[in-house]
Amino acid sequence: MLAAFTVTRESCYYDCINPPDRIIHDLFTDSANEPGGRTRVKICGITHADDARLAVALGADALGFIFYPPSPRAVTEEAARVIIAGLPPFVTPVAVVVNEPVVVVRALLAETGCRIAQLHGDEPPAYLSELGYPAIKSLAIGGEADIQAVEAYREARAILLDTRVAGQRGGTGVTFDWRLARAARSCGVPIILAGGLTPENVADAIATANPYALDVSSGVECTPGRKDPEKLRALFAAINAADRNVPATDTAPSCKAARRPQ
Repeated sequence: MLAAFTVTRESCYYDCINPPDRIIHDLFTDSANEPGGRTRVKICGITHADDARLAVALGADALGFIFYPPSPRAVTEEAARVIIAGLPPFVTPVAVVVNEPVVVVRALLAETGCRIAQLHGDEPPAYLSELGYPAIKSLAIGGEADIQAVEAYREARAILLDTRVAGQRGGTGVTFDWRLARAARSCGVPIILAGGLTPENVADAIATANPYALDVSSGVECTPGRKDPEKLRALFAAINAADRNVPATDTAPSCKAARRPQ
């Protein structure tokens, strides 16, 4: 019987270079936010190869490498290049940057092997077309008025919604009202949910916002920049279980009329 040959992603990864059960998919597809679809996962703040290997083995679609020196999860270009060179096919390495000149980001992508930039600064919409590479734009969310900014960044491959915390550029470990992320979905750009996600709350996040993807960092760490294997395993188990419970029909309120439910 076929069931007898089923293996987990984790065990298969360590047994062969190209796991036979890896699903071939583009990080961003036309199925973004489809009701009942699979929630993609990006594990951010990768600094060590063993953390990258385990995250991928468990099912991570993307890995984030932070090139922002003030971050406790910052990684050097050389270290990122070595880790990325060892990744299997169909896993997307993402370069996380803050207010870098376009020429610097282009060179960073070319030299490290990252295939998409994640912009966590004050980059204007015109920056996306000038860059000439696929990009995710991060927006800090403090209230419903912040959702309106999504409209200006339709050229982005996706919008990452993170919690607004003064003086911090992501990695806050703080959540925001996920109902706002649900409203942002109708803007027509894939929505990535970030900010304070943990194995304990991702099911609620998926049920509330039904985002295209989740971006998780501090919620699966033992120390900044190092992932906790048990937390990673618990995270993916929780996400897989939550995806099975997403309704087959799901609608989002208007992006332009995003309002906090009473």
